[in-house]
Formats: sequence, structure tokens, C-alpha cells
Amino acid sequence: MKLTRYAMAPLALAALAACESEAERQLDAAEDRMEQQAESSAAASGDTVVALGLTERQLLDADLVAEDGTELGDVEQIRRDAAGEVSGLLVEIEDSNPDRFVVVPVDGLTVREGMMNDADLQTSMTRQDLCPSSEHLAQLAA
Repeated sequence: MKLTRYAMAPLALAALAACESEAERQLDAAEDRMEQQAESSAAASGDTVVALGLTERQLLDADLVAEDGTELGDVEQIRRDAAGEVSGLLVEIEDSNPDRFVVVPVDGLTVREGMMNDADLQTSMTRQDLCPSSEHLAQLAA
């Protein structure tokens, strides 16, 4: 009986994978590529300070937080302007489903000590500012 139970586990995993849509698989693959590019870039920059007194690795490890300390998202990628200066951060919005990403300008961010000595990047923006609902967008358009 145990053999049957363990033999079924791979079949169950295969069935779950089959339920994932092609769009979800493509999104997952794109996120994986983005993370690999960010890691490669951070490794290449080493200990060089790139913005806000932080290295690229520190920026990628940072959380974006509101003024009250509420976590808004995680930094996923560094955005640079034509001169190579850091101009913004691609942030994955916390608890968004499906995953939502926004580019947050570096101007206006401040660094504060986060948990486990990681830096948090504090913004005056709220979750609503970063990720407005469709209802909120309709009100803005009216």
C-alpha cells in the first residue's frame, strides 16, 4: 500500500502542473529571468554604492514600506536612466494576486533600518497610490 501512495505523488504533482495556464507559466518564466538578471547585475556591481547610499545588492534585498512601517512590496529590479544612474526600482506589490509590479522613482525614498539589519526604503506613497483599484482609476478618469 505504501508503494501505491508514493507512486501517486508524482501523478498528483503532474496534474497540478497541468492546471497552470500557459499565461501563468510564461509569467513565472519572465519573473525567473528578471530575478536572474537582477542577481547577475548585483554580483557584477559588487560593493559599489549605486543609490541612496546602498549597493545594488542592498537595494534588491530591501522592502518598500509606508511611513507607518507597513510593507508595501519587495524590490525586484533596479531601473537605470540613459546615463546609467539608478532612476527607479521595480517593486512587486505585497500580497497582490496575480503579482503586480510598479516602478517607484528613487527620488523621495529614504532609507531606514529594517528587520535583520536589512535596509527598508520608506515612501510617502500608500498602497492605493502604488496599486490603485479599477474603481479608484475610474474615479480619477471622471
